[in-house]
Amino acid sequence: MTDEQIERYSRHIILKEVGGTGQRKLLDGRVLIIGAGGLGAPIALYLAAAGVGTIGIADADDVDLSNLQRQVIHFTPDIGTPKVESARRKMQAINPDVTVVTYKEWISAANIAAIIAEYDFVIDGTDNFAAKFLINDACVLAGKPYSHGGILQFDGQTITVQPGESACYRCIFPEPPPKDAIPTCSRAGVIGVLPGVVGTIQATEAIKFLLGTGELLTNRLLTYSALRMKFREVPLKRSPTCPVCGDHPVITELRDELDALTVCDLETR
Repeated sequence: MTDEQIERYSRHIILKEVGGTGQRKLLDGRVLIIGAGGLGAPIALYLAAAGVGTIGIADADDVDLSNLQRQVIHFTPDIGTPKVESARRKMQAINPDVTVVTYKEWISAANIAAIIAEYDFVIDGTDNFAAKFLINDACVLAGKPYSHGGILQFDGQTITVQPGESACYRCIFPEPPPKDAIPTCSRAGVIGVLPGVVGTIQATEAIKFLLGTGELLTNRLLTYSALRMKFREVPLKRSPTCPVCGDHPVITELRDELDALTVCDLETR
């Protein structure tokens, strides 16, 4: 590392769990964030600041005024700008060491496998079930570790999935609920600080994975209630009847659970 990098990452380097070797692992790491909204915003900022060398960010939306209450990577002058470009500018302003790869497109069964193949770790920052089940299936089939996160109103949840070793999202929820059975944040609302709490946990999981240190949030669903200011940990285990990672999987190729063109809105509204 250069003298400037040693100074920039000095608070990491003095940690015995990181050191110079760990910081080099972060600089060599590759993380994909799907969604540049409420969850994706703090994730992207913290991964860039930490020095994760290559960060992909996927979102097809443009910044609008209603995003700014919680999507802290976007500013008022960014309204009308593609979210991925707005995010890229802030990430590289924080840390020019970082390479940001942008995908201004919907993530679907047609393109997700090729995109996640380029990364060590994937983070789900989406807000709809079609996207969440697709990300889970793609990561499980590709053997790609990932972090799931979800938020609504005052509540959030997150879990880390290591395919072949831990429970996956479908072990908990085998299939999506009926369309419109559970409202999105754009319909039900979300307190602005909530994605900051859940998103920073997801960013932490990515950093720990790249470092190879600590205990990942596998086989444990972590839930958070902002109103009660309480965390709860729900123990899980891989389901032998899981349709994608079970003993006799029935999902062996990717599919869009719902109409991706109308439902897979890959921002956390």
